[in-house]
Amino acid sequence: MAGKTDFTPEEWTRLAASPMVAAMAITAADPSGLWGLLKETMSSGWALMEVKQDATANPLAKAVADDITDPATRTAARDRLQTLFKGFQVEDIKNKAVEELREVASLVDTKAPGDAAAFKTWLQHVAQKAADAGTEGGFLGFGGVKISEAEKATLSDISTALGGQPEPDLLSPHKAWLA
Repeated sequence: MAGKTDFTPEEWTRLAASPMVAAMAITAADPSGLWGLLKETMSSGWALMEVKQDATANPLAKAVADDITDPATRTAARDRLQTLFKGFQVEDIKNKAVEELREVASLVDTKAPGDAAAFKTWLQHVAQKAADAGTEGGFLGFGGVKISEAEKATLSDISTALGGQPEPDLLSPHKAWLA
């Protein structure tokens, strides 16, 4: 079981910020207004609370969730996010976030191979929660779709970045016919 002591302070900060990075990738993929933004942003916090309370959760994910309650870790993670995305336009944040998740996946594969698969699955879960949190399109939360095409594509990009296989689009051969 890997923990904070298995990583340098900079590496640990990257891990601590990674759930927020996963949620940011989804939010940047298809910004959905104030309420959607708030819901998607809060989803990473809910994911942290869930993993803290889950007795069967991956120990590394649990260690990140426990440590983010430390003000120093929270400040370091916030500073990491500010540095990572400073100067980027909204349309570029998604790609930067996916690249960061790819690097975090590589870091975890190297430093915590026994926890890597479950930790990366947890990050994918965080991204999925962000996608599920808001409704895209519509007006004041009415109408629209639960997960937009841009968010679906970003979830696939995140899965690939984390070393998984993107979800197959089973309808793609039939889309022209369905339109």
